[in-house]
Amino acid sequence: MELSGKKILVTGADGFIGSHLVEKLVDSGYTVKAFVYYNSFNSWGWLDSFPKEKIEKIEIFAGDVRDPDCVKNAVKDADIIFHLAALIAIPYSYYAPSSYVETNIKGTLNILQAAKDLKTEKILVTSTSEVYGTAIYTPIDEKHPRQGQSPYSASKIGADYMAESFFRSFNLPVTIVRPFNTYGPRQSARAVIPTIITQLLSGKTEIKLGSLHPQRDLVFVEDTINGFIEIAQSEKLSGEEVNIATNETVSVGDLAKKIIGMINPAARILTDDKRKRPGKSEVDLLLGDNSKIKTLTGWKPSWTLDKGLEETIEWFKKPENLKLYKHNIYNT
Repeated sequence: MELSGKKILVTGADGFIGSHLVEKLVDSGYTVKAFVYYNSFNSWGWLDSFPKEKIEKIEIFAGDVRDPDCVKNAVKDADIIFHLAALIAIPYSYYAPSSYVETNIKGTLNILQAAKDLKTEKILVTSTSEVYGTAIYTPIDEKHPRQGQSPYSASKIGADYMAESFFRSFNLPVTIVRPFNTYGPRQSARAVIPTIITQLLSGKTEIKLGSLHPQRDLVFVEDTINGFIEIAQSEKLSGEEVNIATNETVSVGDLAKKIIGMINPAARILTDDKRKRPGKSEVDLLLGDNSKIKTLTGWKPSWTLDKGLEETIEWFKKPENLKLYKHNIYNT
């Protein structure tokens, strides 16, 4: 599908990946409507960091994906929907699982229902590699079993199956996009890479982390958003699930050592038990098969881990960015 001349709605536009996607679409000359979470502070999340001339090119819609009437108002003039709005922090999902059901499952249902009623041309629903749980086999392809190892992953499994049901029941042109562990500038400190970087840049020489053995397939954010756009442009992926992955993996411990070596080689790692997931909830290995997206679109990863980490560290080094992070607390 050609995106030019279409109005593109991005939900979760105020977040990490969403803001990068909005920025890329605007820079590419597309017409973008950014669905941000309504709040009394009139904050638009990371969109507030955009220069004025870029913000002026974006239509901002403040609302809540949990409200079906609000969602229908957001969707009514959109041709394409990138649905990224979600609660994503795994530790918080242990404390507030109902919130994850309401936002991730019901919010996705609201998007799907509005798109069906309003005959939206294409919908991309954002999944997560966490739905696979600890790898039963590698590389993990799209047929790998789903395992709800946290309330978060269970809610995303539910959202995925809701999207699949609308494709099968109503022929809704929806694609499930499944990024593996995306990282880069603007990522929340609940994620491991910002956790390590902010502690180091704040002068700490003892870096607190949880489990060090889990292995992750790390995708730089630019590769992730390019994957979204390639999938949106494809005519072959309606009703499909598509991984965005590098087909490479690194352990949290080795990742931490790499970042320490890039910032302060004298620092050392301390294990903090409160940062560990419950044993049966920990996802030990994620290694994604990216053959489907590479075969059916023009996408391939262009960022190495070293290059992506360098770019991310440079962004965090800017005082105006680092001051936004609370490095002294465990961010859930």
